[in-house]
Amino acid sequence: MDLISGILLFVATVIGMEAFAYAAHRWVMHGPGWFLHASHHRPRTGNWELNDLYAAIFAVPSFVLLLGGVQLGWWPGCTWIGAGIAAYGAIYFGFHDVIVHRRVGHRYVPRSRYMKRIIQAHRLHHVVETKHGTVSFGFLWAPRPEALKAQLNARGNAGVRAPTGGESSL
Repeated sequence: MDLISGILLFVATVIGMEAFAYAAHRWVMHGPGWFLHASHHRPRTGNWELNDLYAAIFAVPSFVLLLGGVQLGWWPGCTWIGAGIAAYGAIYFGFHDVIVHRRVGHRYVPRSRYMKRIIQAHRLHHVVETKHGTVSFGFLWAPRPEALKAQLNARGNAGVRAPTGGESSL
């Protein structure tokens, strides 16, 4: 496979992973996989939560594709797809765990409209503590916060966590 085709396949995989992540988050994590994901909608009591197992689960296809493409003689595109999945995982970790949830200390202050929108959308996702009724399931793309607040209000704010002091209400 030529370099340009490989890079295009890599980029397409990263973009496609956002659609996959949205679907997995909405219909698996907030569906039958809630038993793991529920830990992420509660305050964390240590460095780890059950939801972190999803990172290991989603790393398996990347690992297998990279191994097959690099070592086992599979179609070369497997390497680029595996690398695209791994890159999305790294981007997700940076956005979600480092910037939004601050699981790694930093001094980054979001200034761009995009970063502020992603962070606010994810926080609006987390105001709902239950399996159903939440909004914004994407990680790198999110609807406008005003639209998300309207959705929550239209649902009667079912499952929305009560403010605990410094939090602003919807």
